[in-house]
Amino acid sequence: MSNVHPFPVWQRVGQVGFDRPELTRILDLYGRMVAAGLWRDYAIDLGRDAALFSAFRRTAERPEFRIEKRPALRHRQGEWALIGEAGTVLKRGHELGPVLAPVERRLLKVVGD
Repeated sequence: MSNVHPFPVWQRVGQVGFDRPELTRILDLYGRMVAAGLWRDYAIDLGRDAALFSAFRRTAERPEFRIEKRPALRHRQGEWALIGEAGTVLKRGHELGPVLAPVERRLLKVVGD
């Protein structure tokens, strides 16, 4: 009679992304930095190994900060990293909040003046 064929299962290409609470926290910080006049543009790069959020002072420059999520480092140094303009790792950790702390402190200094 009729043969039943299974629906082909596509292999998901491994892509790292931000969860909704993570992206909300990052975009909240971005919005406050824009309101303070420090950042003007951002870029999100989702790849196989890492997800990157880059914040720019001006569009044509290198990013002032990059927030990087690498799940492969979850059990070692921590999956989150804050990377400066020169490419140096400023902070690394297992949770997003403490990694964003140096940028938030900088925002408090600018607003407090």
